[in-house]
Amino acid sequence: MFDPSKGARVCVIGAGSAGIAAVKVLAERGLDVDCYELSDRVGGNWVWGNSNGVSAAYKSLHINTSRQRMEFSDFPMPAHLPDFARHDQIAQYFADYVTHFRFSDRIRFRTGVTHVAPRNDGTFDVTLSTGEIVCYDAVLVANGHHWDPRLPEPMFPGASEFRGEIMHSHAYTDEAQLTGKRVVVLGMGNSAMDIAVDASYHAAQTYLSARSGVHVIPKYVWGRPYDRIGGAEWIPSFLRWPLARRLMAAATGPMSRYGLPEPDHKFAQAHPTMSSRILDRLAHGAITPVPTIDRFDGDEIVFADGRRVAADLVVFCTGYKISFPFFDAGFLDPSGDNRIGLYRRLFHPDVPGLYFIGLVQPLGAIMPIAERQAHLVADHLHGVYHLPDRRAMDREITAHRRGLERRYVASKRHTIQVDFDDYMRDLRLERQRGAARPAGLSGADYPTASVPARRERELEVAAR
Repeated sequence: MFDPSKGARVCVIGAGSAGIAAVKVLAERGLDVDCYELSDRVGGNWVWGNSNGVSAAYKSLHINTSRQRMEFSDFPMPAHLPDFARHDQIAQYFADYVTHFRFSDRIRFRTGVTHVAPRNDGTFDVTLSTGEIVCYDAVLVANGHHWDPRLPEPMFPGASEFRGEIMHSHAYTDEAQLTGKRVVVLGMGNSAMDIAVDASYHAAQTYLSARSGVHVIPKYVWGRPYDRIGGAEWIPSFLRWPLARRLMAAATGPMSRYGLPEPDHKFAQAHPTMSSRILDRLAHGAITPVPTIDRFDGDEIVFADGRRVAADLVVFCTGYKISFPFFDAGFLDPSGDNRIGLYRRLFHPDVPGLYFIGLVQPLGAIMPIAERQAHLVADHLHGVYHLPDRRAMDREITAHRRGLERRYVASKRHTIQVDFDDYMRDLRLERQRGAARPAGLSGADYPTASVPARRERELEVAAR
């Protein structure tokens, strides 16, 4: 059994919502853990004006998952907060979480990780932005996946000669960027809807350009947060989603009534968009829906139906790349398609001791998921959870990928998609399965035992 006094030294990259969940769990369970955060505070994407320079928060940002479904299991959000709290309230909640559980001393602020390299002995050399190199037994990657903007590929013709401004939604921070301008917002995700709504109050004209249709979910249905109706681990997805489709059809009606294109997929076959305000602004004519962009022409935008509008600003809400700048490209590279094969979306099948926390796109919140993932990692490091053999891991990764391809619209945004309740249940059951598995070597050469257990065996062999 793992002895904490002799155990693994663990590095966590990032002190956003996923990173602090991991640090708290690992520290609480007796592991020697260090966390490195480029910013001067915790909270990651929820810190508006974050000094790390990569936060995607904007002034009007509110959560799309209700606070009761977003909170950590042992630290409820204050009851006085609204169901859909503002970014600063969420950032304060994360800061209070760290203070309450007293693990701020585990986080080294204003310090980034510039390189992670596995060593032949199974450990990792972690190079910091200070130039220091620290050796760790395990690395938890929690750098998030909403910080490396993806622009349209290929870019629309004429963009380089456009006389207005082009920016990605990641560069949007407050309404002053929109005031008095003729704004075209391209995209139908949550950020696109928020920015279009902001523009409808502050811009001279607002156009919402849709490349494809989406299902828009109101935040409240029957006077309750939508995600609290039918959201539970015990409800299987084959029951949840047919019921949700009927509920959404009754709540909003066809998207075409608002001038939006009808989705070419069923509800839950693409990441839905949560907004109670966009349909209202469309219905009041404050936002003009238009088809996708065909090309730029001087200071005008030409849409796919031939319509032309003069524009001062085009905001591309086109998602993000999954990026790990601290790994060598040849070591771990999603190859530009946002695909990375992880067992249970957590364990790298080729690199023992390398874990990914929060690298999922849930129909729900990351925080409870990251917390549960961290417990699974702690179990593994303590030697009480064992991975299956390599062939079984490969089968699970392949089955998950094929399931995504069958269910979801083909898109780079769906490569890390999970259903919140289904995945939470899967993590819970996987802890039980892993605890019952025998320890040993899996398939090829992947050690299923924990880092301390492997090190102990290596020392025993060396002593002989």
